[in-house]
Amino acid sequence: MPLTITGLSKTYSNGVQALKGLNLTIGNNMFGLLGPNGAGKSTLMRTIATLQEPDSGEIWLDGINVIKQKDTVRRLLGYLPQEFGVYPKISGLDMLDHLAVMKGVTNSAERKGMVEALLNQTNLWDARKKALSTYSGGMKQRFGIAQALLANPKLIIVDEPTAGLDPAERHRFLNLLSSIGRDVIVILSTHIVEDVRELCNRMAIISNGELLLEGAPSDALATLANRIWSKLVTDESELATIEAQLQVVSVQLLGGAHEVRVYSETDPGNGFSPVDANLEDVYFLNMERHAALQAVN
Repeated sequence: MPLTITGLSKTYSNGVQALKGLNLTIGNNMFGLLGPNGAGKSTLMRTIATLQEPDSGEIWLDGINVIKQKDTVRRLLGYLPQEFGVYPKISGLDMLDHLAVMKGVTNSAERKGMVEALLNQTNLWDARKKALSTYSGGMKQRFGIAQALLANPKLIIVDEPTAGLDPAERHRFLNLLSSIGRDVIVILSTHIVEDVRELCNRMAIISNGELLLEGAPSDALATLANRIWSKLVTDESELATIEAQLQVVSVQLLGGAHEVRVYSETDPGNGFSPVDANLEDVYFLNMERHAALQAVN
């Protein structure tokens, strides 16, 4: 059941052009949407979720016009936005039951079974009678996934779901996302490269409302094979020289020194060693190349 996006554009009243003729096709399974803050990810997610309209372009979900057939899409949609609000004094059990009614699950026995199954799936059963205000950040995100899974959606959108979670909660949440299944489209919008690397078999990178790359992470990594080199640098002047002479992908602190990763089709010498490319290399290189093109234009 493909989701097809064609020529999607959106400019806000303040003049910010969030999407610029975006074209993208997303199939079943986990799909990672990477980009920095302000790249247009949330605008795209809200448009797919029928919460706002584009200025131009089309979105089709298995023959359904997403822009024109909003009610039909909403019956097939599970959505966890970046800011997910709940009634703080209501228990997780009662809130999920209420949301199930709003989703159209009117049969009480069916609804009871669905809610209990989701509370168990999201590991919230023991906290089901506690007020949502007492939930930790990770528990609230897991509750957000539970409500997104109500009524067996065919399209699930999660927007920046691990931002602010501690490592343990992030790990639990990613395990939960990976267990959702293969028969639905799951779009994971994030600026955290590790989330995509761990979960998604397809991905896209967007910046300034434009598509920079789309494909399998493994294919993107293959394009950088034998072209990423690394060196530990402690001298700031040497670091400045490297940045002036080579195409630096990233600089990160490692044990008090700078780990400098560069892109080069041949051995850059000067103590650099070949290393395996990672998805952060793919991300940073695409961002840098896009920035260079923007500067020229």
